[in-house]
Amino acid sequence: MAWDFSTEPEFQEHLDWMREVVREEVWPLETLSHELEWDQLMRALAPVQEQVRERGLWAAHLEPELGGQGFGQVKLGLMHEILGTSPLAPFAFGNAAPDSGNSEILALAGTPEQKERYLYPLLAGDVRSAFSMTEPETAGSDPTQLRTRAVKDGDEWVIDGHKWFSSNGSIADFLIVMAVTDPEARRYQRASMFIVPADTPGVEIVRDVPTMEHPWESWAKYGNHAEIRYQDVRVPADALLGAEGAGFLIAQQRLYPGRIHHCMRWLGVSRRAFDMLCEYSLLREAHGSTLSEKQTVQNWIADSAAQMDAARLMTLHAAWKMDTEGVGAARREISLIKFFGAGVLHDVVDRALQVHGSLGYSTDMPLEAMYRYARGARFYDGPDEVHRESVARQILRGYEAPAGGVPTEHVPTRREAAREKFAHLLEAVTSND
Repeated sequence: MAWDFSTEPEFQEHLDWMREVVREEVWPLETLSHELEWDQLMRALAPVQEQVRERGLWAAHLEPELGGQGFGQVKLGLMHEILGTSPLAPFAFGNAAPDSGNSEILALAGTPEQKERYLYPLLAGDVRSAFSMTEPETAGSDPTQLRTRAVKDGDEWVIDGHKWFSSNGSIADFLIVMAVTDPEARRYQRASMFIVPADTPGVEIVRDVPTMEHPWESWAKYGNHAEIRYQDVRVPADALLGAEGAGFLIAQQRLYPGRIHHCMRWLGVSRRAFDMLCEYSLLREAHGSTLSEKQTVQNWIADSAAQMDAARLMTLHAAWKMDTEGVGAARREISLIKFFGAGVLHDVVDRALQVHGSLGYSTDMPLEAMYRYARGARFYDGPDEVHRESVARQILRGYEAPAGGVPTEHVPTRREAAREKFAHLLEAVTSND
């Protein structure tokens, strides 16, 4: 099957427009983020959001019947590469995490009533959501260890557990909670998803956890990561999202395309950092010449360009495979780009910061924020080590240990086999001598 690298002219026009509007209308608002409240920033983005809707680019990750465009993963990837250049850009296009992923879950597994109550208001921007799965007491890399329980009690489910890093949990109107419903079931059929309104009795938002990306203590701000306790939280039977025991299956349907979007956004961040690296290398002089004339800096520029090109091609190939063969067929490619793309993001931002020196380390440039963001990329949606292990396992399924304990390419063994195979030819050749 061939892969066409071209982008149709009509969609390229959309991408060109996106690139211009993000750079000219969204980037400037970043500098005001410490002066304006979040709601004020969103109101400032409203004119851009209206233009996005008029061009048919709003919530493009969803199918047309849900108000999206059904673009497919390749086109979405190209869009996210542009949106990744600014933390505000996804909000202008109606596909900011975690609401975008939660809308995909509701679109995939929600009942008509659940879509009416939660999905459509979420798409309209009237409500906010959170995805509550990670727990402080269990390894996030192994969600089969989840301890949060949901027990059926008549016509209700009773949820008890302790979560954290539930992004936007402190401002969410509803939470999608992963809880074990059958601890005796097979590993990946134990958990289910539930829609829990944030004002349900027993839902306690303990705190917003300061992080390396946002190290200051704050409360109820967009992008914060909440610690939450669920204590005797009762929800009706129709709060179950999808089938009982299907929590992991639904989560993977959300995470696989989300990883492609992550990787393309990381490329957007990388490109912005790369542009700063190149620009400053031409501006700054040291030891008799500009930094651009130093071999080390030239190596950094070349290495960064090569890494970004490789990551971009790998990610778009994974997106293409998803579009043409489905999610399951692209598992290996998605795992590859997840850890490779995170490494590229870190390396490019690190080089750009190093070139800028103290200026890059200061908040006068966005590089220090990019650096803190890049460090989290190595464990968001699964740590690099898990994805490497997954890739290795899938690759090794195509191999088997050779019989007899001798490597297939063992030269003495191959030489002996060749002598047997070509004995008549060897005899003819040697007899002529």
